[in-house]
Amino acid sequence: MIEIKNLHKSFGTKKVLSGVNLNIQPGETLVIVGRSGCGKSVMLKHIVGLLSPDEGEVKVEGKIINQLSEKELYQIRRKFGFLFQGAALFDSMSVEENVSLPLVESENGIKKSEIDKIVAEKLELVGLPGIQKLKPSELSGGMRKRVGLARALATTPDYILYDEPTTGLDPIMSDSIDNLIKDLSEKINVTSIVVTHDMFSVKNVADRVAMMHEGKIYYEGKPDELLNSKDEIIYDFIKRTETL
Repeated sequence: MIEIKNLHKSFGTKKVLSGVNLNIQPGETLVIVGRSGCGKSVMLKHIVGLLSPDEGEVKVEGKIINQLSEKELYQIRRKFGFLFQGAALFDSMSVEENVSLPLVESENGIKKSEIDKIVAEKLELVGLPGIQKLKPSELSGGMRKRVGLARALATTPDYILYDEPTTGLDPIMSDSIDNLIKDLSEKINVTSIVVTHDMFSVKNVADRVAMMHEGKIYYEGKPDELLNSKDEIIYDFIKRTETL
C-alpha cells in the first residue's frame, strides 16, 4: 500500500500541496485529476522521493520515503516505473538503448543477452515488437509513449506512475494508451496511478478517482459518481475540461 498523510509542499511563497491525504490500494488503478497547477505531478514526485515534503509523509509498504537512506530509497524506486508526460526518451539513443537503460544502470550485473530478451518482451507487451534499432525521431507521438512505457516496465515494477499519458495524442491514440493501461493492470497485476486531465481516461481506466483542488483531495470515489456529480466545483472542472 501507498499511504500519503497530511502532505504539504511549497516552492518559495507558492503553496502547492496543503495537506494531501490519500491511500492507494495494491492492484488498483487510481486516476488523479484536477486543474493545472493543483499539485498532481508534485504529489507523484513525492511518492518516489524526487521531492521531500515540508510537512507530512509518504509511506510505501510501511516505509517513510523521506526517512530512507540513499541505498534504501534506490531499492524502493526499483519497485516503480514512471511514464513521464513527454515520454522523456533520449533522442541520441535507439529504442533498445532507451528501454534497457534502467537495466544497464542497475547494480544487478544483468548479462547483455538477458537485457536483450527483456527489452524484446517489454516492447512486445506494449505492442511494438521489432523496433529496437529505430531512433525516437522515427516514431510517432503514440509510439514514443509506448516506448516510454516499455522502459517503465523494464524492471518489472509493482507500481507504475503515469504523468499525463494521453497529452498531445489524438483521440484514437489516446484510446489505445488507455486500453494499454487497462491491459497491463490485468496482465501483470500492477498498481497504477494515472495523473490526467482527460475525462475519457477517467471513464476508461479508473477503478477509483481522486480530484485535487487547492492543494488537497477534494473528491475520492467511483468514476461514475464524479462524472455525474452536481457539486459546483466538480461540475465546473468537468465542463471546463470537456471544452479543452
